[in-house]
Formats: sequence, C-alpha cells, structure tokens
Amino acid sequence: MNNSYQLLVFDWDGTLMDSARHITNCMQAAITDLQLEPRTDEQIRNIIGLGLNEAVQGLYASADAVLIQSLSEAFREHFLYRDKTPSPLFDGAGEVLESLKLAGYQLAIATGKSRRGLDKVLRDTGLDEFFPVTRCADETFSKPHPQMLDELLTDYHLPAAEAIMIGDSEYDLQMANNAGMDALAVSYGVHDLARLLEHNPQGYVHNVKEIPDWLAGQSSGIT
Repeated sequence: MNNSYQLLVFDWDGTLMDSARHITNCMQAAITDLQLEPRTDEQIRNIIGLGLNEAVQGLYASADAVLIQSLSEAFREHFLYRDKTPSPLFDGAGEVLESLKLAGYQLAIATGKSRRGLDKVLRDTGLDEFFPVTRCADETFSKPHPQMLDELLTDYHLPAAEAIMIGDSEYDLQMANNAGMDALAVSYGVHDLARLLEHNPQGYVHNVKEIPDWLAGQSSGIT
C-alpha cells in the first residue's frame, strides 16, 4: 500500500464509467425538447463533471432559474428513463477497485452526479460495496469548490495530505487544488491531457488499469 495516501477519491463519469456519450445524448435531447439554441457535442462534453445547475449555466450563460430548472428536469427525464445509450464501466475498473480495496486503501467518490443518479449506477454496476462514503453535487457545492473533498476528509478523519483525487476533468483537479489535495489525472475521459496538466496533477495514467501501478510507484519513490 502507498504509505502517502490512505484515501483514494474517485470521480465517476469519465473516470470509472464511460458515460460521456449517454450524458451528451441526454443533454442534446433536453435542449431539443425545450427548443433552445443548439449546442455542439464538444460544448456539452466540456461541462461534464459539473453539477447539473452549473452545467446548464456553462451552456447558457444568461440562463435564469426557470430555464435552469426546466433544462435540468428534461435532462434527468432522458438520463434516468428515456435514453438507453450504454454506459459501461471502463474495462478493468471493477478489478482495479477490488485490488485497491484488498491493498488496504479507503475508497470514496466525489461526483457531479446527483445523489439519485449516483445511487442508481452504483447499484446497477454492483460497485456500491466499494464506496461506503460518497458525495454528490446536489448535496454540497459543485466542483471545483472543495466542499465535497473537505467533507470526505472529515468523514475519514484524515488530512488532505493522506488523500488523492483521481479524475478526468479539469474540475476534478481544480477541486483537489482548492482542497490542498494531490490529484491524479486520467487522460481517457472528457478533457484532454494537455488541459489536465495545466492544473499540476501529481501524475497521469492513460488507462484505469494503470492506477494501481502508479500508486505503487509513488510508494517506492518512482515518479
């Protein structure tokens, strides 16, 4: 086990689950439902990781409370019930979590998903057993505010120096920086590696299966 990190905090979408296409399709459908000015798939991918209200504001800067609520509700309807786009776990994600748990790490999630959405995917994937403590954007501040991480550290009675945030978006890395926590970037999600490196993560991986070896390398002094 890595002697530096006791707690591994994972993002969900784009880090453990390959859900970008599902999210993009649902937002495009919601935009069409409300007959709003179109947005490109790339614009939608850019806001993945934020809380839903903040994501809507990212797409429509002048959105008022009514539009935010309407688009959010339309998105949830498609995401939870209507759109059937597959959202598989990244290959090897379950096995990686099992190995990290067996190695003695504490595991947690900090996500832009709603509580309802996260609980559903944890049940559907059978990964709920790995994450006794999680935080969602609708019960704290959205990323990049550090509240999710601050609360997780409190729950585990750990200082920031003994935890690391693992995520695929700049919002994950900004949140870690704001909490005084190290971060590990994953390059296979929604934001490209060059963008992630602007936020000074401790390192990066190109595949979820590389995470245990990266952590082992930190323990042995390899950078």
